Amino acid sequence: MAHVELSLSEVFAPSGGTPTEPECDNISRWSATVSSAHEPCLLIDAETRVLAVSAAGCELLQLGAPEDVIGLPLLDGGLRLLDFTAYRGELAEPEIDKIPPLLALTSGRLARGLLRIEAATEDVPDATVDAISTPVLADGAVAGSLTFFSEV
Repeated sequence: MAHVELSLSEVFAPSGGTPTEPECDNISRWSATVSSAHEPCLLIDAETRVLAVSAAGCELLQLGAPEDVIGLPLLDGGLRLLDFTAYRGELAEPEIDKIPPLLALTSGRLARGLLRIEAATEDVPDATVDAISTPVLADGAVAGSLTFFSEV
């Protein structure tokens, strides 16, 4: 004969830092999450302005401190992207539109790709990172993109 044991646990209640109010939108929730994340990640809005970036993301992308890039356009905030040629030239305009954070905005779909980040100083080598981006929705429309990075 089968034996069944039942146990009861307490009801899950969100912690004080978890927003539950309807007025807290999707962008605000992701912004709070990204700002406090230990993983390298970045949140931009539909105009490509940086809304939030983790400290690990700033370190990996060589952006300085998070407060230095919040509110700036992604590519004007210090992110220096290079092509993968031996010449190491700056990415051209048509190629810029294909980087994962921007592609997720324009396509409304997941985007993944490699980025080559120019070193901030000569004593630090260039970095190659894998970027995975997803569009972030607000009221059914793409309002931004969330990107996670991993060093290659």
